[in-house]
Amino acid sequence: MTRGRYDGSPKKHLVASVCGVAVFLGLLYVFQRSIFGSQNSGSSALEYGSKSLKRLGASYLGSDDDADSKQDESSSSIAQGDGEADIVPKSFPVCDDRHSELIPCLDRHLIYQMRLKLDLSLMEHYERHCPPAERRFNCLIPPPAGYKVPIKWPQSRDEVWKANIPHTHLAHEKSDQNWMIVKGEKIVFPGGGTHFHKGADKYIASIANMLNFSNNNLNNEGRLRTVLDVGCGVASFGAYLLSSDIIAMSLAPNDVHQNQIQFALERGIPAYLGVLGTKRLPYPSRSFELAHCSRCRIDWLQRDGILLLELDRLLRPGGYFAYSSPEAYAQDEEDQRIWREMSALVGRMCWRIAAKRNQTVIWQKPLTNECYMEREPGTRPPLCQSDDDPDAIWGVNMEACITPYSDHDNRAKGSGLAPWPARLTTPPPRLADFGYSNEMFEKDTELWQGRVENYWNLLGPKISSNTVRNVLDMKANMGSFAAALRGKDVWVMNVVPRDGPNTLKLIYDRGLIGSIHDWCEAYSTYPRTYDLLHAWTVFSDIETRGCSPEDLLIEIDRLLRPTGFIIIRDKQHVIDFVKKYLTAMHWEAVATADASADSDQDGNEVIIVIQKKLWLTTESLRNTE
Repeated sequence: MTRGRYDGSPKKHLVASVCGVAVFLGLLYVFQRSIFGSQNSGSSALEYGSKSLKRLGASYLGSDDDADSKQDESSSSIAQGDGEADIVPKSFPVCDDRHSELIPCLDRHLIYQMRLKLDLSLMEHYERHCPPAERRFNCLIPPPAGYKVPIKWPQSRDEVWKANIPHTHLAHEKSDQNWMIVKGEKIVFPGGGTHFHKGADKYIASIANMLNFSNNNLNNEGRLRTVLDVGCGVASFGAYLLSSDIIAMSLAPNDVHQNQIQFALERGIPAYLGVLGTKRLPYPSRSFELAHCSRCRIDWLQRDGILLLELDRLLRPGGYFAYSSPEAYAQDEEDQRIWREMSALVGRMCWRIAAKRNQTVIWQKPLTNECYMEREPGTRPPLCQSDDDPDAIWGVNMEACITPYSDHDNRAKGSGLAPWPARLTTPPPRLADFGYSNEMFEKDTELWQGRVENYWNLLGPKISSNTVRNVLDMKANMGSFAAALRGKDVWVMNVVPRDGPNTLKLIYDRGLIGSIHDWCEAYSTYPRTYDLLHAWTVFSDIETRGCSPEDLLIEIDRLLRPTGFIIIRDKQHVIDFVKKYLTAMHWEAVATADASADSDQDGNEVIIVIQKKLWLTTESLRNTE
């Protein structure tokens, strides 16, 4: 054939057409793999994530198609009638296996990809940076290869399945400090730490002894209940406080020891991913009786002492800061310089040394404003401005200033809280900040006591005394749901949504813990953290803000352990919406009930109890075999 000559042979046209289709299909296949992961690493054994995928919430895949735009609009709200919004996928795609530990708003890969300009010296790269809508994952997070249902509490305090958190670098790096030891299929936690190799229990007793607390019990007859442990490692300090009826918020970033908080939560110990960087921690003022730092490697002198001043904001009147670090005892010139400067700083903050022994110093915050008023004019750090709200915490920058007490708190000369456990059901003094009466508090406590009893009846044969350990209340209000669980061996992370009343300080005043959060975003914790999630009108709330309910379903699934439970209490159309997605989420409805009898709103609430199934990807099954 001469070059350039046209040959109209039908056979050759057919061959060219077939080749063209093959190339197109090949490109489409590569495109799909680039989004959803390869078949070997991202698809589940049961073909989770099939061709019936419906686009969720925002425009994840990027398209200008009009039909897609309409579908996006319909899926951004919880539909109450028939129509296109009723079309739901039979299954969701499964994320690639490499995303089995994804924390969407603490994803360093996202920071690199978006080229965010962050100050590493201020730890900004460990703070929350959430993906924009077009970068969100709309897939289910798979468990790691060989995943097993977690070991139950209290055995889990001392050992977990290695397959569930397949990271052993801490065991090798901290082998001389008794953090953790690999033993066959398990990782064992002897209770040691960088500063307390011989065990956290002995170290805790020594702190109590330094403070002259009776029987060397750090709870001080119920007066010391809430603790903030900064740079907590695998949270053995918090683990051993529990037997003294003390609950610690164990805090650490997703840093070079990136799985330390994941180990803590797998053990069944209260913990949260966070960092002392540029933003206030998501806790209200005057929340903790004790802050603790044991070899936490924090530069407390930086930026005019701003990090110590954040601890000062969080400590209650008369609260303690226990500091175990070389600066407190070492004799080399640099450590002595740091000690002198730190002592001068806390002196200007009106803290006093309550005790100092060996390698530990304990400072105490003043009970009143008297010392602040006696400082020389111009003394730094200054007092915060009168219009500064110490309880404004979501995305709020830290301030290098001292938060003085209000006139009422100054006269009270203390927090005015009852000792634990009476604190749990005694109306806290800060109720008045919201205009709530003691009667309203008592009624709310009684109401949720009945509701929780009803929940446990609905869970029925699905649970035993140790089935549930880690609990997340997604809209905690005054914490009465958690208070009603007092008789069960669980702990509750009480979340107060950022767009409602900031009642988190009432929760801490009851001797409970929690954080503030926006449920239009992902929570700051690892996948598979909680055994039970409680969502009271959370879907209705995000619907009014125009956030994607499908995104929230995927986030709930990420937070929930396999075989864990979700209790949703909401309006009928919300329950109907969730039911449509049960198959796609690989969830199973355990029970439904009309909640109008104990509703304090408009009487149309409905309850659905759901259990998440245990499923593994093809890669997980292959590695298990």
